[in-house]
Amino acid sequence: MSDKFFFKGRINKKPKHFSHSFNTKRQIKPGSEEAPIDVWVTHKERAEEISAIAAQHELCVNIIIDADQAENLNALDCIIQTTDTVRIDNTPKRNDPCSCGSELKYKKCCGK
Repeated sequence: MSDKFFFKGRINKKPKHFSHSFNTKRQIKPGSEEAPIDVWVTHKERAEEISAIAAQHELCVNIIIDADQAENLNALDCIIQTTDTVRIDNTPKRNDPCSCGSELKYKKCCGK
């Protein structure tokens, strides 16, 4: 309802919504071209393996070969091991046929 039914006087203006404008607070995903992942390896053969894994997962990786430092793949492992969203089928509504195959309504069979 509008304000005019409750009191006399100036009507409040509706707020302006800026959802259609440019989003300045977007998050840059690690592993994209804008934010590549830094990975340290000890030898060249391992660098080729890591680049193959990154290409398989479509990630952008900066591979740094340094024999003095320990191998650091934590950021790459975290991105690769993320799980997808688990989707669960909806239960049937009360008057739908039961999914167990008894040809009864769900409310009279399994929905007690």
